[in-house]
Amino acid sequence: MHTLPRDGLALSGLDEQLLPPGTKGLPLTGPLRQGAIGLQGWNVLRGDTSFPVAVLKESALLHNLAWMRDFCARHGATLAPHGKTTMSPQLFAAQLANGAWGITLASATQVQVAHRFNVRRVLLANQLVARADIEAVLALLHGDPDFECFVLADSIEGVARLSQAVTSRKLLRPLPVLVELGIEGKRAGCRTPEEALAVARTIAATDGLALAGIEGYEGLLVTQDREADIRAVNAFLSRLVELVKTADAEGLFGHQEILLSAGGSSYFDLVARGFSGVHGLSRPVRAVLRSGCYLTSDHGSYKRLLAQLDAREAIGEGLRPALEVWSMVQSRPEPGLAILTMGKRDASYDEALPIPVYSHRPGSDARGPAELPPGCEIVKMNDQHAYLRLPEGAIREQLQVGDLVGCGISHPCTTFDKWQVLLAVDDSYTVKEALNTFF
Repeated sequence: MHTLPRDGLALSGLDEQLLPPGTKGLPLTGPLRQGAIGLQGWNVLRGDTSFPVAVLKESALLHNLAWMRDFCARHGATLAPHGKTTMSPQLFAAQLANGAWGITLASATQVQVAHRFNVRRVLLANQLVARADIEAVLALLHGDPDFECFVLADSIEGVARLSQAVTSRKLLRPLPVLVELGIEGKRAGCRTPEEALAVARTIAATDGLALAGIEGYEGLLVTQDREADIRAVNAFLSRLVELVKTADAEGLFGHQEILLSAGGSSYFDLVARGFSGVHGLSRPVRAVLRSGCYLTSDHGSYKRLLAQLDAREAIGEGLRPALEVWSMVQSRPEPGLAILTMGKRDASYDEALPIPVYSHRPGSDARGPAELPPGCEIVKMNDQHAYLRLPEGAIREQLQVGDLVGCGISHPCTTFDKWQVLLAVDDSYTVKEALNTFF
């Protein structure tokens, strides 16, 4: 029973696997075939699952998939969403079915996972330096002529490591490499256009490698000063564009098209606009956005940033939060405090603590969850407990042991990696299917 598009990825083995008792979030007392989960009739609000449980609202996922597909079409951009956000083959399939050109990943092991499920094109947006990791990627390319993998380099030393491995492996096709332009004081990437050009020239002159494009990550420029962010992001994008033009004028590119790539989940509209006017080069330019968190959005940091993106786009409803973590009130030790059955092992806490949004009492006549009043706040989490502070008012009397609390999260990446199985639900919180992760 599947409602999300699957785009031909090799997912049948996931449907056939047996999920054992102890699978987090599932109310299992014996093994259950994963493909039968949607037939069980479980409903989160009835308390049918184990708690905590991580859910994805399918209506929001489908809305966000269509929204980003239309956004890319409107701006003439290509999407290679960052798969490290979810590491879920089922969600990769839904993204590919909605026009994604490929999947972006961050490590060799993630590339191996994607290839296992038949993803055909990967952008490895990270430096590939460890010998075993280089060999792992080259083995996939050697054994599967139809598989494409683009990698990054930001140093001549890094290029040499790639070249040595490619020469030893005797690949029948050049390995496509993008040069990464970085930002002073931030993570990887050449610090100046001059350094980036030196790396590009080295790639172009190295047998077995082909310069395929230029890449950067503007998300490192996000601060609390939005106007300054926009200026900094636009300036960084201009440097990327100029670097592509200079490299092309020198005849350095060796791939059939030039990839120009950036795009986190905060300012990807600026990236799409900044790359839209690059024409007239020696070969076609493909502007590749790598936004990953668009798929689920969130109730915190991205929600605030995307509200500003919506205003810039002026096209009506934007992306919807899809990811929630539901837990149960297990203790009411003080009038203004409820202890929930979730903690750092279950929900993101790196950028902000979870945001309490809903409450519900299983077995009540309520047709859906109630919104929690303003002032309810998660103030602390232990490994398996969350501290929900309750404001003065009726909620202190209303919220009881056994009630459910649904939390939104801030920064979805670090919630997904805490779950091997998440549950896709409809708007009434009836479970429709299971989604796996591979971290």
